[in-house]
Amino acid sequence: MRRCTQGFTLVEIAVVLVIIGLLLGGILQGQQLIQSARVQNLADQQAGVRAAYYGFIDRYGAVPGDMPRDAARDALGDSAIARGGPGQGRLPAPGGDGWDALNGVWEHLSVAGFISGHYQGAATTAPTSADEAPVNAFQGLVLLAHHDGYLDDDGRTPDRLLYHFGGNVPASVARELDDKLDDGRPGSGTVRNAAPGQQMWESDAACVRPARTGDHTVWDVELDAPDCNPVFLF
Repeated sequence: MRRCTQGFTLVEIAVVLVIIGLLLGGILQGQQLIQSARVQNLADQQAGVRAAYYGFIDRYGAVPGDMPRDAARDALGDSAIARGGPGQGRLPAPGGDGWDALNGVWEHLSVAGFISGHYQGAATTAPTSADEAPVNAFQGLVLLAHHDGYLDDDGRTPDRLLYHFGGNVPASVARELDDKLDDGRPGSGTVRNAAPGQQMWESDAACVRPARTGDHTVWDVELDAPDCNPVFLF
């Protein structure tokens, strides 16, 4: 007795392919939504820190972190404050003795109630944990500091206040963030790629590449290096 083997019909195969397409489309759409949410989180975090920084200056007449420790204890009513700066009216560049002030930024802002959380401010070196500085959506540590290593639009390198969005940011996310807040180019405008290096305030050199046309650089979304550190120039 012959047994007849029946395969799938074209209609059944088409239905399966449609279902697979819908599933893949949903996955890709979900990934895009997650990335957009992270970009928005980075942008909102920067806006919140900027508002807190200027709000502190307006209320206390001093720069958070730069306010000397004893003055901060008196003004903020907290004798446990560990860090402070020389009271020079500006934040230092990262490195050296500047960490007293740069770690003090987060301690002063949190004690004053301008940002959520509590930061110890105990370290005299670059922060290494979420107890010492805020983290971004990719668990990279945020930094607020002055620096003169970024060319202005007219070719100068003025000493400017910089907000480092934090490391571990993929190049594709950095590009989307740059598009959202600025001109989409890592070498111009107010959103830049951090100088390359291994420090927490530096960026993977593979995050950018020369543009195929023109004399500018672009975020390398094809390679999509995972450890970029975009910065916002005030």
